[in-house]
Amino acid sequence: MSHILVTGAGGYVGARLARRLLEQGDATLLLWVHAADEGELQRKRARLLEQLGGPQPRVRVLGGDLCSPQPFADLAREPITHVIHSAAVTRFNVERELAQAVNIEGTRALLDFARSRRELEGLDFLSTVYSSGLRPGRIPEEPLDDQHGFANHYEWSKWEAERLVRERCPVPWRILRVCTVIADDAGGAVSQQNAFHNTLKLLFYGLLSLVPGQPGTPLYFVTADYLEAALAELLERAPDGRVYHVSPDRAGALPLGELLELAFASFAQAEDFRRRRILPPLFVDREAFELLVAGVGSGVGSSVVGEAVASVAPFARQLFVDKHIVNERLLGATGSPPPASRPLIQAVCDHLVGTRWGRNPAPVHG
Repeated sequence: MSHILVTGAGGYVGARLARRLLEQGDATLLLWVHAADEGELQRKRARLLEQLGGPQPRVRVLGGDLCSPQPFADLAREPITHVIHSAAVTRFNVERELAQAVNIEGTRALLDFARSRRELEGLDFLSTVYSSGLRPGRIPEEPLDDQHGFANHYEWSKWEAERLVRERCPVPWRILRVCTVIADDAGGAVSQQNAFHNTLKLLFYGLLSLVPGQPGTPLYFVTADYLEAALAELLERAPDGRVYHVSPDRAGALPLGELLELAFASFAQAEDFRRRRILPPLFVDREAFELLVAGVGSGVGSSVVGEAVASVAPFARQLFVDKHIVNERLLGATGSPPPASRPLIQAVCDHLVGTRWGRNPAPVHG
């Protein structure tokens, strides 16, 4: 019998992947969640098992802290045959020290743990297409260098963690780079919000009148449903020792300017938005936006404006980079492209406006 360890199983992606593995296979699942103490572990265990439909004979929920000296001590006696490492801090504004401790040193600790597992057959590492940093042009499904730098510490830490996996993993590995998840499904339902949704909220309420970037910059989005299915396919059949991009390619991406047009068309369906007569934001160049960030940081301007600018700043530099994500290996392994970006963005915007970003259980009309 296979025993699959899924780290980060308490997270949005990890929990969905665990459910898919439970439904489609017969392996025993060791679901590792972040827990600073026994009380937190008990709470997260109960929540995760509820998400999986209750206690399962093939599921054990364990936990630890990637910042601790031995985060996987509770797994010492488990016969682990495969590891899926999804545990990470994924905030664009993560502090360098925390990114180092969790995303890099946590990965190092997992690889050290893997060396002691004689029965281990393979390891999959969940990364991000933005481990490519500020590299423009074609982004291949290959190891990348860091010569173009990074927009934030999250990107840097995932690039460093990928390097560790390639150099130190004692068993066959795969690196699965994921783009931004913006919806549960193609219908636009959103149960977990991130920087994408927060930026749309700022625009809807008129708190962001300037946007950094170029209108033609391609943006890459996927649904959790597609991600879950694609990961399951890759885990089942994709060759080892390779990188895969779970993302649309350049042709399937949506330019920043078109995204804003779709968003404001959706916003205009709401009477309160029309009443405020909010205009679409103006594009500003990188230098101008960085001056704005510096001014806000020095106390110039209101706190509301400062918070809005600070929420965009960690990923602003990416909005000037024309990336051409390649996904040929993904399509070769799964045969299924991600959902079309335009209808997905439309559906997500309609959902966010209709529920006022989740504050209302039922959609708000007109």
